[in-house]
Amino acid sequence: MSGRGRLTLCAFAATLMAAGSMLPLVEPAGWILQAAFLLAVQSGMGALARRVPMPRMLIVAAQTLVTLVLLTVVFARTQALAGVLPGPEAVQRLAALLTSGAEDVGRYAAPAPVTDGIRLILIGGVLLVGLAVDALAVTFRSAAPAGLPLLALYSVAAGLSEGGADWLWFLLAAGGYLLLLLAEGRDRLSQWGRVFSGATGPPGGPAVGAAFSDGRPTAPVRTGRRIGALALGISLVVPAALPALDSGLLAGTGGTNGKGSGGGTISAVNPLVSLQNNLNQPENREVMSYRTNSGDPQGFYLRILALDQFNGSEWRPSTRRLKDVPKRLPTPDGLGPDVLATEIRSNISASRSYQQTYLPLPYPATEVRIGGRWRYEPMGRTLVGDRGETTRGAQYQVSSLVVQPTADQLAAAGTPPAALQREYTSVPDSLPKVVRQTADRVTKGAANNYERAVKLQNFFASDGGFTYDTSVNSGTGSAAIGRFLKDKRGFCVHFSFTMAAMARTLGIPARVAVGFTPGTAQPNGSVSVGLRDAHAWPELYFEGVGWTRFEPTPTRGTVPSYTQSDAPAGGTSDPAQPEKGASAAPTVAPSVSDSCPAQMRKQGECGSSAAPGVAAPTDSGTPTGTVLGLVLAALVILALPLLPMLWRVRARRRRLSFSAGRTQADATARTLAAWREIIDTAWDHGIEPDDSQTPRKAAARVVRLGRLGPDEATAVHRVAGAVEQVLYAPEPRSGTGLAEDVGTVRAGLRASAGRFARIRAVAAPRSAVRVIWAASERWAAFRGRWAARWGRDRWTGWLRRPSRQQG
Repeated sequence: MSGRGRLTLCAFAATLMAAGSMLPLVEPAGWILQAAFLLAVQSGMGALARRVPMPRMLIVAAQTLVTLVLLTVVFARTQALAGVLPGPEAVQRLAALLTSGAEDVGRYAAPAPVTDGIRLILIGGVLLVGLAVDALAVTFRSAAPAGLPLLALYSVAAGLSEGGADWLWFLLAAGGYLLLLLAEGRDRLSQWGRVFSGATGPPGGPAVGAAFSDGRPTAPVRTGRRIGALALGISLVVPAALPALDSGLLAGTGGTNGKGSGGGTISAVNPLVSLQNNLNQPENREVMSYRTNSGDPQGFYLRILALDQFNGSEWRPSTRRLKDVPKRLPTPDGLGPDVLATEIRSNISASRSYQQTYLPLPYPATEVRIGGRWRYEPMGRTLVGDRGETTRGAQYQVSSLVVQPTADQLAAAGTPPAALQREYTSVPDSLPKVVRQTADRVTKGAANNYERAVKLQNFFASDGGFTYDTSVNSGTGSAAIGRFLKDKRGFCVHFSFTMAAMARTLGIPARVAVGFTPGTAQPNGSVSVGLRDAHAWPELYFEGVGWTRFEPTPTRGTVPSYTQSDAPAGGTSDPAQPEKGASAAPTVAPSVSDSCPAQMRKQGECGSSAAPGVAAPTDSGTPTGTVLGLVLAALVILALPLLPMLWRVRARRRRLSFSAGRTQADATARTLAAWREIIDTAWDHGIEPDDSQTPRKAAARVVRLGRLGPDEATAVHRVAGAVEQVLYAPEPRSGTGLAEDVGTVRAGLRASAGRFARIRAVAAPRSAVRVIWAASERWAAFRGRWAARWGRDRWTGWLRRPSRQQG
């Protein structure tokens, strides 16, 4: 097999291995077979085109055209011209599928169903990456930059999978890239000439030209493979061996690695990315059900984790040390003995469709009975799955406290510990001043932190004129908080984050909890919790009571009793055991009332309609012209940085492929093109051309500034001598081996240049400015010709204009 054929197969394999990281994102995984077939056709088209002597850009254009035809046949066959060609209707169909696919990506949690739109995004993305890898590694013979599109494909998969891509997919993607590099290295070695064995160098020295022996790779190739395998092994073993790196690139869904007491840390992915998507789900799919003996079911919030760090751009959980789950969880921080706290028991059953690394628990839990690999984070009092453990299908029993402080106890709260006060009242410098000003204005007249907290809650929930709306952009930084206070429109994220930030400016320790509201009671006595019950709320700290829940979001959850004038007390009873499989099917909700507001009906606050899915959508989606314009603009933006490099590659290929010709003009053009290539190559490496010098002096200057060796210097002067021959000799002699001399000079300049200079010479060549110069000269010539012609025609017309007296 030829070197290009081997590179083509390795580029195909590397793309397909990197595409494997997308498999956990959707179900079923049959789309990968279709993508592999289409990718094989695309690669085969490139292999056939490279057998024909044609410009490289035309090869890439041919593969792009074939890719578009393949996508049209698969996804828009009925709208295509003759069932194959992508006409206007087919393009509109593909644009509509892309739009619906983007909406489906935002609508479904992983693993999502393979809708037509998602399938087009997956297969189209794989083909696009495969085209880039094939063009870079095979067509342009540069395998190293081909790792960028492969990395982009893996990064998309790692970003969309909430816990990060599994180590197996990283191993496959890295192995594919390593395979591609090895294939290119073998191909480069084979181009050194015919390889033979038995020729030896100096006594005791290595054999000359012994890269392969009887078709078997020897020292250089074997060494390269060993180095690559060793580097890949280190990249896999070191992150897994070091506890500080267990949440890095290779971290699985568990997020931890430690074993034994006190091992491992947790650095959580911000769950707010999916919270808004859950609230906007068209179907309120059940995620868990539970039974509890709580006397206050409306206050039974299921808490996942707490976000306690605010850096100005986002709220996120701190990196905490994990421990083994104790049989009995310690007493909550700050809870005094004189505060009424009743222990309740709850039995929770998670749906198999709900996969979460954190275990939803009522706060504060005192005992958790669950099977599997779970770890305990003491500060947030949360349980975290270890080594891939998730909540999928989990059934567990929880004992927790219902803390019922009185208003007097909260008002008389003491000073928190200094470390806690410092950590949970810090705010970034980017926080707008209006946040502190509004907090001072709203809480004016309050005598203590408890009264301030109640005033803040009432300001958002009822007095401030805020509107609950999940369609608002879910930004969580300082700018989003300032915008929320101005627009007064948002959902639980905005309400909880803004209240927590305001509380911190007032010196009240605050954080934000993420989880679920109590859910909907069912006729069989259980309570169903759906996707639309996802919620966020602030927790404020009061010494003697501990972390205390507040509810500033209107129409969501329940206002805590200790923030009202009358605090009802409730008893407890024995909870029933959860029914096995109780969360397998969604529950039936009551019909929608005609008096229900449109916004609450949209969020499912009034129950589901009698005939869901009958009403036609009112949004026609993004116009096709807009989609095509955005796609075209994105392609132009991505292609602009590559234009200088592509022009330079094309110019070098054109200059060095001059035919020898039989006339003196052909020999002159070939010699001058080779000289221009040497001058531009030196320019790309930082040696600016000096047109005032003779070829001989220019050659000496390139040798001196480029720090060239004897062989490269001889090549430069040989080309310069050929230039002098064709320009000044009475009987010019045509030079030979000019292309080889140019290659020798180029290799010498690259070897003497630094790493940054070499990269710039390829990615941003200085000589590409000749394109601008040429365009400017052509424009000036065009303007000169047009002005001359326009002036001549105007003068001639004036001479030929009839006199008024001749009429």
